[in-house]
Amino acid sequence: MILQLQIPASLNLRRTLGKAFYVSASDTVAEDAGIRFRKKVMYLESLNIDTSKALHLNPNLRSAPLSTLQSVTRCLYSMGLDLSSIGRILDMHPKLLTVDPYSDIYPVLDFLLNTVELPFPEVSKSIQRCPRLLVTDVDAQLRPTFEFLSDLGFVGSNRLNSQTSLLLVSSIESTLMRKIDFFVGIGIDYDDVRNMVLRSPGLLTFSIENNLRPKVEYFLNEMKGDLGEIKSFPQYFSFSLERKIRPRHRLLMDYGFSLSLSEMLKASYGDFIRRLAGKHGNPS
Repeated sequence: MILQLQIPASLNLRRTLGKAFYVSASDTVAEDAGIRFRKKVMYLESLNIDTSKALHLNPNLRSAPLSTLQSVTRCLYSMGLDLSSIGRILDMHPKLLTVDPYSDIYPVLDFLLNTVELPFPEVSKSIQRCPRLLVTDVDAQLRPTFEFLSDLGFVGSNRLNSQTSLLLVSSIESTLMRKIDFFVGIGIDYDDVRNMVLRSPGLLTFSIENNLRPKVEYFLNEMKGDLGEIKSFPQYFSFSLERKIRPRHRLLMDYGFSLSLSEMLKASYGDFIRRLAGKHGNPS
């Protein structure tokens, strides 16, 4: 059953969201097509939506009545999103402006609440973090990916939340499995990769070419590191190679000092320098 949310009667949306949110019956009587179009443009602009981009990406906007746009806005508002967030989301995905909320948006909400079992306040956070959830098919993408992630271990204390629900829009074959296969390919057992991913889910979102491979190569070839360190500290991949990993490693090499990956990277710059100074005098 599709969950239908009702906006509390006590909430004065006309006052909260402004007059552009509703159209009275008298407004629609005998309106010239040009006037109706101008009202839609004004409505989009009131939400800080790039009208030209929206019309280009969603030609149906030209013929859609203003009431359609407003029903989508009301739907998103009922999910706990404020107008600023709604405008940003609709600007990113103007296709949403002309959908039927009951057939296209509420099924996603129902899935996040009842299948993923996100608490209601977490739903709006998930959507703000990954608006693409709203334009992703539940049965073709979200549900099979949820089942894959559950099998991988995203259950119980590791269950998906507003920070990790963005993984649901990832392709199982070309994104999730490819990242897992990369780590297995460098010599880490599947079970260890699974534990790494559960500890640091961002691993499944990083680019292999621009993040994972360069950092693995630097770690193995320049730092002469052991894969065990990566297994115990998968957060290594969340730090910048050029701005943090390489400069700190070179300082350690220059002063003949060694630290674990976590000690080297988690310390603030001041603490890191103080450690070096304590061992070898003030580093330049």
